[in-house]
Amino acid sequence: MTTDTAARTSASKANPPRARTPRPKVPLKPKAQRREETTGRILDAAERLFARDGLHGVTLKAVAAEAGVDTALVHYYFEDKAKLFTATFGRRAEVVNTMRLNSLDRYEETLGDAMTVRGVLDAFLRPLFELLDQGDPAWLSYAALVAQVNNTPVWGGDAMHQHFDPVIHRFIDLLRRVSPETSERQLFWFYHLLSGALTLSLAQTGRIDALSNGLCRSSEMIAICDAMEAVFTGGFEALRR
Repeated sequence: MTTDTAARTSASKANPPRARTPRPKVPLKPKAQRREETTGRILDAAERLFARDGLHGVTLKAVAAEAGVDTALVHYYFEDKAKLFTATFGRRAEVVNTMRLNSLDRYEETLGDAMTVRGVLDAFLRPLFELLDQGDPAWLSYAALVAQVNNTPVWGGDAMHQHFDPVIHRFIDLLRRVSPETSERQLFWFYHLLSGALTLSLAQTGRIDALSNGLCRSSEMIAICDAMEAVFTGGFEALRR
């Protein structure tokens, strides 16, 4: 045995190799949690794509790629594009409309017969604009999606009726209480015009940015809300006459 070999043998006996400690197994998440996380990623991806490209410009394959999942998984959870769109649109509608209904209810309970047109407008508009003012990309995408649906007669109309009509009728009910002398026809024209301004604002097109050379920005959600309340309060007073 050579000197080097003897030295290595001696060192090996003195310092035997340590046994490898097995890595602890990472427990699998519960099936329900995994499903929730996966469907959430798919819905987030679909929301971004639908908001940008519309219903007909989006494929399930594109949604799967955006979400980082296999296309078969999108089919498994949502079956087809129409059902995926319905789920995407309805997910946040419930949240925002609950906020707006609660806001309208609180305003009526607090003010009663002392309610004003400006106050009803504020109770209806401000919860949504405050939500968008936080700058959450997911909510901004959803706002753009709602704007598309509200401005497109071919697709999404049923979703608008299902999710938004109840809160709109509640809003009109309060205007009717504030101004019983205003005709039903004028009340609905008023909402029609308000909805047009709301749709353009939710679309965040940047058009006002260019027109004003940056003096006004389509991302200024609270400023938009304040301006809409002022303009439409005056407009309602004109319709009452």
